[in-house]
Amino acid sequence: MKAGILYSRARLEEKLILQALKERGIDYELINDQQLVLDMDRPSLDCDVVLERCISHGRALAALRILKDWGIKTVNTYEVAAICGSKLETTSALVRHEVPSPRTLVAFTPESALEAIQRVGYPAVLKPAVGSWGRLLCKVNDREAAEAVLEHKKVLGSYHHSIFYIQEYIDKPQRDIRAFVVGDETICAIYRYSDHWITNTARGGRAENCPVTPQIGQLSLAAAEAVGGGVVAVDILETDDGRMLVNEVNYTMEFRNSIKPTGVDIPGKIVDYMVEVASG
Repeated sequence: MKAGILYSRARLEEKLILQALKERGIDYELINDQQLVLDMDRPSLDCDVVLERCISHGRALAALRILKDWGIKTVNTYEVAAICGSKLETTSALVRHEVPSPRTLVAFTPESALEAIQRVGYPAVLKPAVGSWGRLLCKVNDREAAEAVLEHKKVLGSYHHSIFYIQEYIDKPQRDIRAFVVGDETICAIYRYSDHWITNTARGGRAENCPVTPQIGQLSLAAAEAVGGGVVAVDILETDDGRMLVNEVNYTMEFRNSIKPTGVDIPGKIVDYMVEVASG
């Protein structure tokens, strides 16, 4: 077996995956997306499976599309990346598969977005349709704040701000849950604690082990199945009345802060799954 690692920058996650490949004696090729040239009708990669680890969603999606056309197996698939890379597509998949998630409204003008926010009630959360690391999220607490944010989005005029994605605000207990799914198993989970309402570890959130209860395990697998499966991280919010809601599903997740608190060899699990996909 020969594996390909499609990456943008050798972060700690990529280095740990390479270490896991070496420990298993698996031959691999490093594919830097900054140097990559893909001739669409002339396949040029000799790999049994390619693990996608691009930082750019656009590069990941384009590469996965071409690799699929070449008949090369990938982790994750083009379809999973297309769904998880868009919050709108993710929410749509969760709703179709009846996976519990926060109430979400979509609007296309500042005026209709203001109406959507009023329907959800204050505070409400505005998110870009495409984005990661908790960037460009906004919690609006009243109408004046909503009007100001909507005006800014209209003036900015970029793709990220052209569709208004509005969610109800879940008053979580200063934490959320990130569960890691590999194949058909929820391998581990962490609590992400923060005094701020955004709990991403990339924004300073603190990670602690979260036991994978039957509820967390089943909900995470249901969310993963809804988007097409593979290797994903599922973000879960807890409500005051004990419900759990899937907030997002991430397809190229970071895991450096989750190995120590959980004690789980996450990169090893990913590599084992790559072997399974290559031989399947």
